[in-house]
Amino acid sequence: MSASRPSGVQSHPHGNTRVQKTRSFPPRGSREGAKGAKPAASPAEFMTSNPMRLNPMPAAPAPGAGAAWHVLWTRSHCEQLVHDQLAGKRFDLFLPKFETWTRRAGARSVAGTPLFPGYLFLRHALDKESYLEVRKARGLVSILGDGWDRPAILPDSEIDSIRRMAGAKVPVAAHPYLKEGRRVRVTRGSLAGLEGILLQLKLQHGLLVLSLNLLQRSVAVEVDCTAVEPIAH
Repeated sequence: MSASRPSGVQSHPHGNTRVQKTRSFPPRGSREGAKGAKPAASPAEFMTSNPMRLNPMPAAPAPGAGAAWHVLWTRSHCEQLVHDQLAGKRFDLFLPKFETWTRRAGARSVAGTPLFPGYLFLRHALDKESYLEVRKARGLVSILGDGWDRPAILPDSEIDSIRRMAGAKVPVAAHPYLKEGRRVRVTRGSLAGLEGILLQLKLQHGLLVLSLNLLQRSVAVEVDCTAVEPIAH
């Protein structure tokens, strides 16, 4: 059995051996180890003098002065998947949900269901770079509009109304798209200030319908008809 070759020794093509000279520390008396020699650079000096070695965290994409609300169209049941990927890149997103009862393995539980299945909303001043970054998200079909330079825009007022409704923790349901009707404003309660179209079901109870005209989708919430006032056209 041949003895193992020590570290630092390489085989020569003709059978001889050659010692590979290595040097880990300067010998005593050398210029590097002499008294008064220049000390090693501090970590701060090293990072400053070697900028290519830096690996900073990516900067958060700023919404920008011209930020607007855009619509992201997703594959079926991929709304949360797309949301989580883009939220991880620090984009400003809104995925409205309402609570529904579900049954799994014989047990009932409350789960959040997207208020507008297949859609979520992004607030950003889209340029070509950010548009392409958003398009990388798995589960995303498209950003509504005609390309990065002409994306569709939702009015802030419509998103604000949906935010108010979702944040009020009141029962919300999908409703057939409604564009015209008697517009009212809620005057009291958790929905005070919210505007929409009133569908009066009974003397004192009705539905307040909010619509996203770009999607032609509507949602509704029950309101007290005595707690609303008409909006002058």
